[in-house]
Amino acid sequence: MKIALGLVFAAAALASAGTLHALSPGERAPEFSLPVAGGAGPISLAGERADHAATVVMFISTRCPVSNAYDERMEALERSYGPRGVRFIGVNSNVNEPVPEVVAHAKEHRFTFPIVKDDRSRTADAYGAEHTPEIFVVDREGVVRYHGRIDENRDDPAAVRSPDLRNALDALLAGRPVPVASTKAFGCSIKRG
Repeated sequence: MKIALGLVFAAAALASAGTLHALSPGERAPEFSLPVAGGAGPISLAGERADHAATVVMFISTRCPVSNAYDERMEALERSYGPRGVRFIGVNSNVNEPVPEVVAHAKEHRFTFPIVKDDRSRTADAYGAEHTPEIFVVDREGVVRYHGRIDENRDDPAAVRSPDLRNALDALLAGRPVPVASTKAFGCSIKRG
């Protein structure tokens, strides 16, 4: 616990200095426990990892048009991979998006995965997340196996040629190395305090 807290505070210090380090595949994912927006009780990465083959930590937004362009795809991924033992967690780290707005957005888009609120952006800082959407896939042991985008085409889901997150999850579930473990995330910047 002390190590995890140390990582969070160190990341926060780096973020305030303007130097974020995004986690790379192979690095250990910082643990977190965050309240479910509009829900009862927190969700912890440790608890989710213990119960799932992989955990997808998705930094998302209510206001970012790029993040919103992926809302249906995120829910479709949950429906496809949730039954196969993959847990999806949406993390809202934007200080300008209050909890009631996050809850309303989740209801409007019928998300079946939980959205947690990272009020002070500490989890985003610890992960080095800069964009919405930005994805980190964490295996059962707590190691990042994929970091980056959902796919390359925000405008047309039917024209996707590189379903990067799907490819990563398929490889992990098959016990194979992720073929492309890192891609460039794109979208709106996370609004920090």
